[in-house]
Amino acid sequence: MPRSRLFLLWCSALLAVAMLSVPARAAEPVTDVTTQTIAALLDEFLARVDDPAMHERFWADDLVYTSGQGVVRTKAEIVRSVAAAVHDPAAARTSYGAEDVRVRPYGEFAALTFRLVIRNPDGTTWYSRNSGAFLRRDGLWQVVTWQATREPAATP
Repeated sequence: MPRSRLFLLWCSALLAVAMLSVPARAAEPVTDVTTQTIAALLDEFLARVDDPAMHERFWADDLVYTSGQGVVRTKAEIVRSVAAAVHDPAAARTSYGAEDVRVRPYGEFAALTFRLVIRNPDGTTWYSRNSGAFLRRDGLWQVVTWQATREPAATP
């Protein structure tokens, strides 16, 4: 084989290896959409935490929820509890927010971690670290597992 042809073959092989080793960037837009979708769903959930329909939407039917006190609950138990709660529309309400939100998408699965901020009507605030596992089924993201851990009160 002539030397120029061997060199051309070697360059072609090198180019093919280089192209195969470059990380694909096509997944980034999907990752961004997933991150934005789950972050927006969390915001909506925290704004409508007293709404049983929001809990129906947010939690998967096969949810395993572990509270900060170690109590394990199902979706049905949570929805029943929210639906049974009586709220005085004139009364001040506890508000919920999220800090340090991180969504890590992995295809049809995404991990969520964040710091929950609970602001009570009496002016007190407390915090909880939360993590949730989301699955996308039939185009809908829902939580299948949740773990809440209350942060200890700050000491002066």
